[in-house]
Amino acid sequence: MALNLEDKKKVVSEVAAVAAEAHSAVAAEYRGLEVDALTELRKKAREGGVYLRVVKNTLARRAVEGTEFECMSDGFVGPLLLAFSQEDPGAAARVIKDFGKEHDLLKVTMLSIGGELLQPTDLERLASLPTKDEAISMLMSVMKAPVEKFVRTLAEPHGKMVRTVAAIRDQKQA
Repeated sequence: MALNLEDKKKVVSEVAAVAAEAHSAVAAEYRGLEVDALTELRKKAREGGVYLRVVKNTLARRAVEGTEFECMSDGFVGPLLLAFSQEDPGAAARVIKDFGKEHDLLKVTMLSIGGELLQPTDLERLASLPTKDEAISMLMSVMKAPVEKFVRTLAEPHGKMVRTVAAIRDQKQA
C-alpha cells in the first residue's frame, strides 16, 4: 500500500520524535522473515522498551536528520527495520541479538550510540551494557566496599580479643 504525502509526514515525524529521545539504534535487514516471526519480534521489542519500525529508507533518512543517529543515513539500503532503545542503551541490541539467535535471516547492518556509528560485530558489546538498575547496583557496591572494609577493620581488635578470651576459657575448662 502506497503512502500519501500526509502519511509520509506522519511517519517521519513519529520516527524523528523517537530518535530524538532514544539512547541507541540498531538497523537490521529482515529479508526472508515471515510475518509470524516479525510479530514475535515486535512483541519482544514492546516488552523490552524498544521502539521497532519498518520504514522506507528515504523516510528513515529524513527522520534521523538532526539527531545523533544521522550517521546511519548513508547505510539505509535494502529492507531494514529500525530499533530504538528508549529506556536503556543496550535494550535494542539485546532484543535483536536474542531474536537473531532463533532466526538467522535477521542480519544487523548498523548500530549507533551517542552519535557514533558502530560495526555490526559490536552488537554483543552493546547488548552487554548494563541496565540502569544494574549500573546503579554496581556503583553502590563499589561505594559501599570501603565503608564495609573500614567497619571490619574497626571490629577486628574486639573480635580478636573475644576469640582469645574464649580460647583461654576453653583451655582452663579442659
